[in-house]
Amino acid sequence: MTLAEKQQQLVDDLGIIPDPQERLAVVVDRAKRRTPLPETERTAAHRVHGCLSQVWLLAGARDGRLYFRSDADSPLVRGLVVLLADFFSDAPPAEIAASDADPLAALDLLRNLSPTRQNGLAAVRARLRELARAAA
Repeated sequence: MTLAEKQQQLVDDLGIIPDPQERLAVVVDRAKRRTPLPETERTAAHRVHGCLSQVWLLAGARDGRLYFRSDADSPLVRGLVVLLADFFSDAPPAEIAASDADPLAALDLLRNLSPTRQNGLAAVRARLRELARAAA
């Protein structure tokens, strides 16, 4: 499935929730059920700079595709970062690097976030693409 198809599926799945705040609550709730990264992976090397919250992002390759794992110290940011990591996982590095897909914008989840949070999430998307370029 391409990232464009994946984004459309995500919009179809979560778009049935009419209120963006409720969609955001679902995203945060899903991330709460994820196992946090172990402390050994919460290192400076995995930290995403440009976020007020502490955010960690790791990438691994398997069969020509990248898979991301993430964590954050804020529940809201964690939910959004997990969504981004899941969205871009299982795609070829070249597709991730070239993609302008933005599932957060497509789901209208950025509307009520502060400019600082939006900038931090832009840094996460940039780091995802940087990791993809390095793996390509």
